[in-house]
Amino acid sequence: MSVLDIRDLTVDIGRPLVKGLSLRLEAGRIQGLAGESGSGKTLSAMAVLGLLPRHARTGGSITLAGTELLGMRRRALNRIRGRRIAMIFQDPSASLHPQIPVGRQLTDHMKVHLRLRGAAARERAIELLERVQVPNPAEALRRYPHQFSGGQRQRIAIACALACDPDVLLADEPTTALDVTVQAGILTLLRELAEERQLAVLLVTHDLGVMSAIADEVAVMKDGRVVEHADRATLFRDPQHEYTRQLLAALPGSGLEAPVPAADAAERADAADPTTDEEKHDV
Repeated sequence: MSVLDIRDLTVDIGRPLVKGLSLRLEAGRIQGLAGESGSGKTLSAMAVLGLLPRHARTGGSITLAGTELLGMRRRALNRIRGRRIAMIFQDPSASLHPQIPVGRQLTDHMKVHLRLRGAAARERAIELLERVQVPNPAEALRRYPHQFSGGQRQRIAIACALACDPDVLLADEPTTALDVTVQAGILTLLRELAEERQLAVLLVTHDLGVMSAIADEVAVMKDGRVVEHADRATLFRDPQHEYTRQLLAALPGSGLEAPVPAADAAERADAADPTTDEEKHDV
């Protein structure tokens, strides 16, 4: 079932940066959005929550269960942020306040959106930390973000995002700052949460290796446009666009060769051809 529909989204910040993006996010599934830095993928996620710069111009449509989000008043959008749509970032420091204990950060979300307080909020906070596998969750409530490892901070950020049972989770490069072994645990957690909570997840990353681990579908973005969109198995088995093949070839152990641009191929052919220019003209 479609939860979030993005149709012909455009974002212009002095110049067009997102050019007609269309995606459908479904409950219990992970939609990947891949591309290199500057492709427009993160801007697209920010547009969903209305977190673009004030001078940004947008077009198209973003609907949450039929409700249009583009152009929505800020107060109405604030009621949706965190409650129905939540976001986790590459750096958990972007969403965790360094001077506020973890427990208070979790319960503050609940007070604002769920009107949940006191022992009930604390119990829910412990349950969330336990679910995202933070050790000693009751004790962790009293600690500050800097007292946790990077991987644990990201798990806490995920717990904060889940505090109010959102319908949609936007994950912007959630594992890029983590080492490989920690990455695997976070990705497994996201996959499990999507299924058990029927979350519609938009996973934004430059790393197709991450997509291969958990995404159900993958859209590949280049210069503000989606150049290829397919289910995970099809895209990795039979990529159609040259840019997708380049990204896949960059994966360690892919066994693929990156496509050679036509101009480079011609230069290589000339370098390998012993025929002189005069001989070529004589033919």
